[in-house]
Amino acid sequence: MARYILHRLLILLPVLILVSVFCFSLLHLIPGDPIDFMFSDEDLDDAETRQMLEKALGLDMPLWKQYFVWVGNAMLGDFGQSIHFERPNAELIFERFPATLLLTVAAMIVSFLIAIPAGVIAAIKRNTPTDHAAMTFALFGISIPNFWFGILLIMAFSIYFPILPSSGYEASITDPIETLKFVALPAITLGTAVAAILARMTRSEMLEEIGKEYVRTARAKGVSERMVIFKHTLKNAMVPILTLLGLQFANLLGGTVIVETVFQWPGVGSLVIDAVYGRDYPLVQALILIFAVIFVVVNFFVDVLYKWANLQIQGIYDYQDYQNVFS
Repeated sequence: MARYILHRLLILLPVLILVSVFCFSLLHLIPGDPIDFMFSDEDLDDAETRQMLEKALGLDMPLWKQYFVWVGNAMLGDFGQSIHFERPNAELIFERFPATLLLTVAAMIVSFLIAIPAGVIAAIKRNTPTDHAAMTFALFGISIPNFWFGILLIMAFSIYFPILPSSGYEASITDPIETLKFVALPAITLGTAVAAILARMTRSEMLEEIGKEYVRTARAKGVSERMVIFKHTLKNAMVPILTLLGLQFANLLGGTVIVETVFQWPGVGSLVIDAVYGRDYPLVQALILIFAVIFVVVNFFVDVLYKWANLQIQGIYDYQDYQNVFS
């Protein structure tokens, strides 16, 4: 296991380097002068102002030196200064990050509570109306755009039946119910799409496990169907499902832009929109780097978890130990 983790870490390092090179190159891949892109003509009234801005942003240095300075500062937590907000980028990002993290966790909980029961029931009731209904829901969840589903939820639960707020966010430790009201609609919007993917995955993995020999052995030995499904079959099926959950978690952290815009959620996703509209390229650069690093690091932990879970299951469900497991 330690050897596997070391191997994954050795792979992780060049990936992070490539990610940093890509994020740094974004500024220099823009056609024309980056200064002209980030600032209006009113800000660039003379050559002296341009030179001052180039020096402040480090654009007067050779390209290779700019990269190493930028990476070095990023490793120390310095992602530069926001042009639009006139504040440190790190401060802006970590100020908004808790709201996005809360929304992501809530969406994952919603998806898990919907997907796992739906996938298990669909597998048990294969080729029945229940199975078809569950897979129709999954197809609906995958196909429907998030922004449109979010608008439908706002119309249903904020306009026609005004029981939930349509936008904004209010964190309250003393009144968590009020916080949940603000989280509910955006979390359902995000969680439904993830639930659809997880439900199909759960059904597929459960059907594969149900057809294996250890399940037939368990049934032949008189183990109850509930025990076979939930203690043995679902446990084995959860390994790839947990992997998918981890990847979806990373995707949601960096992919809440549209939903946060629809619900005016003050998270990192809405900060991306503000940065793009404000032509705040240093902030966009910092956001892309942080999202990319989070995705790569989460992917690393998911790989390690997958390997560990496989080793645990192999230890329990070795073919030679069936007699002990089901006795």
